[in-house]
Amino acid sequence: MRILIIGAAGMVGRRLAEKLIADGRLGSERIDTIHAFDVVEAPLVSANGIEIEAQAGNIANSQTVEGLIAQKPDVVFHLAAIVSGEAEVEFEKGYDINMDGTRHLLEAIRHIGAGYRPRLVFTSSIAVFGAPFPEKIDDHFFRAPLTSYGTQKAIGELLLADYTRKGFVDGIGIRLPTIVVRPGKPNKAASGFFSGIIREPLAGLDAILPVADDVRHWVASPDAAVHFLLHAGTMDLAQLGDRRSLTMPGLSVTIAEMIEALGRVAGNEAVAHIKRQHDPQIAAIVDGWPRDFNAQRAEEAGFKADQDFDAIIRAHLADEEARKAKS
Repeated sequence: MRILIIGAAGMVGRRLAEKLIADGRLGSERIDTIHAFDVVEAPLVSANGIEIEAQAGNIANSQTVEGLIAQKPDVVFHLAAIVSGEAEVEFEKGYDINMDGTRHLLEAIRHIGAGYRPRLVFTSSIAVFGAPFPEKIDDHFFRAPLTSYGTQKAIGELLLADYTRKGFVDGIGIRLPTIVVRPGKPNKAASGFFSGIIREPLAGLDAILPVADDVRHWVASPDAAVHFLLHAGTMDLAQLGDRRSLTMPGLSVTIAEMIEALGRVAGNEAVAHIKRQHDPQIAAIVDGWPRDFNAQRAEEAGFKADQDFDAIIRAHLADEEARKAKS
């Protein structure tokens, strides 16, 4: 089996690649090659006889994408994206990557022809939904995004469904919750503070909280995100019919509840590192995001959420300990 991961140097993409390398297979199929593509080469180490092909490039270039697909990967994980805050500020860049890059990928697959129909797992976002919201958003709520990023992801979902309907790909879109706690340095996502107010205090550093404590959001852990992707890469997609995009299970938590969990796990000393500094631009973006979901359709398809937010924090601490042990 040949697997292509687009966005393999990002946090979730790298975790996915490392999990696949460690397992040596996807589902029941043995992996021969992982082609890891991103704007920078992913620092992956081969194991279990898997060949790693790391490549840097830009999916806004159609010829680059054609080269990726020319090798006919069996499964494509498409994680590459210009994230929310950056897509809002860098309007053209967002559309170049999030819309045109996705279209280039689908077109490259279509042009191979000759019965080639790979599994394509597309990471979408809950940003495809826009206010006003019901108390819980169910599987029948319409997509009406209020950001450029959400619009670009909604376009990707529509393209995925249409190319699947026409038989060019066997596609599934998974709408990821905001992933918390992200390790390392912050990215340019407007949602970055959701990780920052946990990650930095745990490291003894101050963190800026730009929104009110009563802001509620839909979150999942990095490990949950990887398991979403693995399940999407192996499950029987016939059960989805023509509606190929699903909202992933998550936890609906307020900032106050996140801070309370931080206090339970790490104590008041950690909580004291959170500094409230209102940012009207970020607050306006977040105000247009959904807060809670009924993810019944995804749950019935076998996707599973985290246990609680305390468990997410503890998992982050365990990951950090493991990382330090390796270094």
